[in-house]
Parts: sequence; structure tokens; C-alpha cells
Amino acid sequence: MKEASFEAVTLSALEAMSVEELDALPYGALGFGPDTIVQRYNATEARMSGLDPSTVVGVPFFDAVAQCMNNFMVAQRFVDEPQLDEIVPYLLTLRMRPTKVRLRLLADPGMPRHYILIER
Repeated sequence: MKEASFEAVTLSALEAMSVEELDALPYGALGFGPDTIVQRYNATEARMSGLDPSTVVGVPFFDAVAQCMNNFMVAQRFVDEPQLDEIVPYLLTLRMRPTKVRLRLLADPGMPRHYILIER
């Protein structure tokens, strides 16, 4: 579905998706609260990262799951920019061979969760 493409999906559309709809996305998607605790982690990201969702949900994302994103280019953006919708090229390196990806960072002060989409 076009509206759920990596570039076009909205934060409100992600929030409205069922677990099954989120899992069906062709890219990784994870949602976390302002405290960075992971609340949503889709099946695509689980498959691509090799991380079981049961070990990710409920865990601080930047401190325990993706320390390679705990920097000014990703984590700090969510602190500095309450309204955020940007695609950034990135290189994942933690526990894997360096992998070029595109990240989409989404935040809105009116929404309960922030999202990171990961396109490999």
C-alpha cells in the first residue's frame, strides 16, 4: 500500500496500525515513548536485526538495543526536535557487519510515541 511506503507513511498512520499491519511493513519500524522504552517492534526489524521482539520491547532503545544510534545524529535529535520527520543515511555497526541503511526519524509532541523506520 502506497501510503505505508517508507517515505510516505505518517506518524498517525503508524500509531493506528495493528500489530499485524506493522509487522507487514517491508521495512523495520519501532516505536518508543519519551523515556526511550521500546513499545512497538515490528517483525521485519526483528528478522533483519536478528533480535527477538521479546528481548527488545520494554527496554531503553538507545541505551540497550541500539547503542550505535545513541549519538547526536539520532538520539539527540529526539531530545532537541520535538517535531521531527527526516530521512537520514546511516551506517549500522553494532553486532553486525557495517550495513548502510536509511533511517526515518518521526516525532510529534502530540503523539505518544516516537518512531524510527529502518530501510535496508
